[in-house]
Amino acid sequence: MPRSASAPATPLVVHQPLRGIALKVASVCVFVAMASIIKATSAEIPPGEAVFFRSFFALPVIVVWLLARGDLRHGLETPNPFGHLWRGLVGTAAMGLGFTALGLLPFPEVTAIGYAAPLMVVILAAMFLGEEVRLFRLSAVGLGLVGVLIVMSPRLSVTEDPLSLSETLGAVVALGGALCAALAQVFVRKLTRTEGTAAIVFWFSVTASALSLLTIPLGWVWPSPTMAVLLVCAGLLGGVGQILLTSSYRFADASLIAPFDYASMLLALGVGYFIFAEVPTWTMLGGAAIIIAAGVLIIWRERKLGIERGRGRKALPPGGS
Repeated sequence: MPRSASAPATPLVVHQPLRGIALKVASVCVFVAMASIIKATSAEIPPGEAVFFRSFFALPVIVVWLLARGDLRHGLETPNPFGHLWRGLVGTAAMGLGFTALGLLPFPEVTAIGYAAPLMVVILAAMFLGEEVRLFRLSAVGLGLVGVLIVMSPRLSVTEDPLSLSETLGAVVALGGALCAALAQVFVRKLTRTEGTAAIVFWFSVTASALSLLTIPLGWVWPSPTMAVLLVCAGLLGGVGQILLTSSYRFADASLIAPFDYASMLLALGVGYFIFAEVPTWTMLGGAAIIIAAGVLIIWRERKLGIERGRGRKALPPGGS
């Protein structure tokens, strides 16, 4: 399931890789639980309304966290409000499309298609940030996109069957959500040049809460007490997940803990099978395996290049070039 926020650019304070990995895995578990709740409520609650609850009720958790860190007063100052607005627009779109897909497709399929986001970031970063992309990464991206097509292929045969049409829509919407999530990550990369993590996390939740209100005319419903409790829990879990994710990058390098994102597939398979009675197909599993392999290859390559660049800098004499 695609998430609306990317790996935060938090300064590495203490090198404790096991702690970083534990926090990352915990964040993955929390986000899967949040997405499971959204899926469970999707038959009654419109996606825009779900986005509001997810964003608005994450704010108290984030504010308490910022107060505990002493970041609330100065951490929310921003010299780039329009940057937060653009990031909020695409991030909210990614969340809304992802929530829509959860109501139309099995949980593991939405999760697998969401893995296209980091692949797309490679291309978008080259287009908009001027990052150099070499043949190895392009090949890995191509491999991953083949995997995405394999996952989506059973849903792309359009018939007059309403169920088939909804599943086709779900696949297209999920891919659109992955694209918006990738754009959001590119905007976050630009924001980290001038903004702190606290501001990026806080202002996204504020922006998403406000933007989701624009969907009221599309048909919000008054939730039952049970639905309301579930939606509030989804928001609280979203806030906790964001804090765990952000904290994980304080203790370990991004290239080390990023692969643990793919643990969400195992969790999604379990949740889909035991809670939603969704039996995975071999086509979906094969495509997901290809996507994950491509993602891991890109992460491995980035880690290797980072080590080589670090050795190169150490080899330079002081003041050398």
